[in-house]
Amino acid sequence: MSARLRRQVTAEVRASRGQRLEIEPAGNAEAAPQTAAVESIWWSSRNRLSCKALIRSVPRPWYAHKAWYPMDAVSPWIEEMSESASLRYVDLFCGAGGLALGFSEEGFSCTWAGDSWAAAVDTYDANIGSHVRQVEIADDLDIPWADVYVGGPPCQGFSSAGLRRDGDDRNTLVRVFAALVARNRPRAFVFENVEGFLTGARGRFVVDLLEPVVRAGYRVHLRKVNAANYGAPQHRKRVVAIGGLGWDPAFPAPTHSAHGAPGSRLAARSLPLAPTVAQALDGLRKPSDGGSPRDDHVSRRLRPLDMERIQLLQPGQTMRDLPEELWHDSYKRRANRRVMDGTPSERRGGAPAGLRRLRADQPSKAITAAASAEFVHPTENRLLTLRECARIQTFPDWFFFQGSRSDRATLTGNAVPPVLARAIASSLADSLRSAQSTHERGTLLSFVPTLSMGKSPALQSVCDLVARTVQQADAEAEQMALWP
Repeated sequence: MSARLRRQVTAEVRASRGQRLEIEPAGNAEAAPQTAAVESIWWSSRNRLSCKALIRSVPRPWYAHKAWYPMDAVSPWIEEMSESASLRYVDLFCGAGGLALGFSEEGFSCTWAGDSWAAAVDTYDANIGSHVRQVEIADDLDIPWADVYVGGPPCQGFSSAGLRRDGDDRNTLVRVFAALVARNRPRAFVFENVEGFLTGARGRFVVDLLEPVVRAGYRVHLRKVNAANYGAPQHRKRVVAIGGLGWDPAFPAPTHSAHGAPGSRLAARSLPLAPTVAQALDGLRKPSDGGSPRDDHVSRRLRPLDMERIQLLQPGQTMRDLPEELWHDSYKRRANRRVMDGTPSERRGGAPAGLRRLRADQPSKAITAAASAEFVHPTENRLLTLRECARIQTFPDWFFFQGSRSDRATLTGNAVPPVLARAIASSLADSLRSAQSTHERGTLLSFVPTLSMGKSPALQSVCDLVARTVQQADAEAEQMALWP
């Protein structure tokens, strides 16, 4: 059986003791229906195919120890899958498939996925499924109904990792996502984006998301989260919105505490610590020093000057800690742009680091498209490999990114960590099972734009704008109810 077919007829579900369960039809695998993973299990068990169960004890979500058990030992877990098996979702702006991987692991079935970027579509098709389409996503696109719409419109227009461009056409895709949700009216939606989404264009993009969905009747949580608080081995601040059509969804509670980033411990102080870089990279073989292995575990060749810089960096240090004569020219330009007039520019981008040696005993800084060119291994004098970046993003080792090296680096850096996606999917599945549409009007249930104690003037201005927008949408919805 090919690796591609094996993934199509394999199911992974969360077992009751924190284990993951995998069932594989062992007989005539070619006869298994090429459907969602959960449906494959039911087809196999009802038709009494010879099956074997693989229990994976998972101390961390990115690799597994394996042990075999007979079929009758795992049948109770199959029964637990029946409710989530019917939940379907549509994946808009699907990218490499980080959201899809998390939702699939929680038993959701994807009915349609789309993205305009060929490398993203090829990656999704190779790892998640052939239901993906390469298409320009617009608000008049004909897509099927599903229980949940998920998506993260392209973020670079307001990403803190680069220059901020308020007029970037990609930013309008936030409103496209909201329009598709409002028009097709799924039972729930999940939106994910970078933290710069909150203050980009002085809050316009937040309004682009909230205004259409609140008017359509969605009751929404909009919060900034740190992926480390959900089990990712990196401090990755993201904005997540979860909305229910006429009902109040829960927002997933943090599962881990973390340290090493402002406000990261405020979200969850009494929980287990987030995984560290050392834990994330544990078990990987020594990287290749050339060629192009399929798993992307290749160490980049360094010039003598780059090696000198790396050898001087101690864990936790960045380019700023090096002698100034060793700074990159690009680093000097970014540093000067932030301070040349005494006030950081609105278009300054993120804090420059140039090179950064990670600490083995803490979560990583956020993985970006540039991580494999800037992040230094915590104990070895080399840059991270793309596979190590994917590990820190919590992608399994069998997940292979497609396209050029630049494409693969961007796909890895832009992806939603599957462990975060899985936490969202698990919480949403529980909410959907008990959801009842009892509210006629949409509203903003919660708005948590920061994990810190205070707010900047720019963020406070956005909070005021959001309050006015939601009040106006509430008022218009009430008028429509009074005057049908």
